[in-house]
Amino acid sequence: MRPDAVHRVLDAELAAARDRRGGEPPRVLDVGGGSGVWAVPLALAGCSVTVVDPSPDALATLHRRAAEVGVLDRVTAVQGDTDALEPHGGADLVLGHGVLEVVDDASAALAALAGAAVPGGAVSVLVANRFAAVLHRAIAGRLVDARRLLDDEAGQLVGARDPLLRRFDVAGLEALVLASGLKVELLQGHGVVSDLVPGSVLDANPGAAEALAELELAASTRSPLRDVAARLHVLGRKSA
Repeated sequence: MRPDAVHRVLDAELAAARDRRGGEPPRVLDVGGGSGVWAVPLALAGCSVTVVDPSPDALATLHRRAAEVGVLDRVTAVQGDTDALEPHGGADLVLGHGVLEVVDDASAALAALAGAAVPGGAVSVLVANRFAAVLHRAIAGRLVDARRLLDDEAGQLVGARDPLLRRFDVAGLEALVLASGLKVELLQGHGVVSDLVPGSVLDANPGAAEALAELELAASTRSPLRDVAARLHVLGRKSA
């Protein structure tokens, strides 16, 4: 299968970073990625990865995964949160995936992510989409929750056991990134249609998985489909 929209963008960014560094390994900072979902594959691809996460259990999982595939020497684990980031950036690429929804101050967190990037470097932000959450709950028959999410400006299920403090829409996310001083180089959807297609459809139809991957990539940057994707992805560029 083809790489998804986010992986495709990150692969291109890391190739460019490697060129800028004369073939040296790109330096990646993964904030909130303690279990290694992004960090370990990036280390396997030859990157030098630092992971900052407040959870010691997540970092233990990271250590185990990195050891299993032989990349412990390329992965550095730091227990902490965005307050622990070095403001004078040294990372070619900073990942903040699933971070802005759970921090107390999304603006301050994004500013810290931006500060950790080198001049000319990039910040990759992946967040939950407010309007997708509305649609998914409506489809599941949770109509009261869908209405509450729609009416709440932060896209939170107030009064419920919502694990997220906020969800984003395209306009709000773009404004937040611009306010941090980053240039919005790309804003795309992730999980536009793939999260809606039952696995049984893919199993029963030869070639369906490849067709779905192609459709997902084509839809990722096309509004209004992009605007109701399960997640929104921004690549922000720090001025050189």
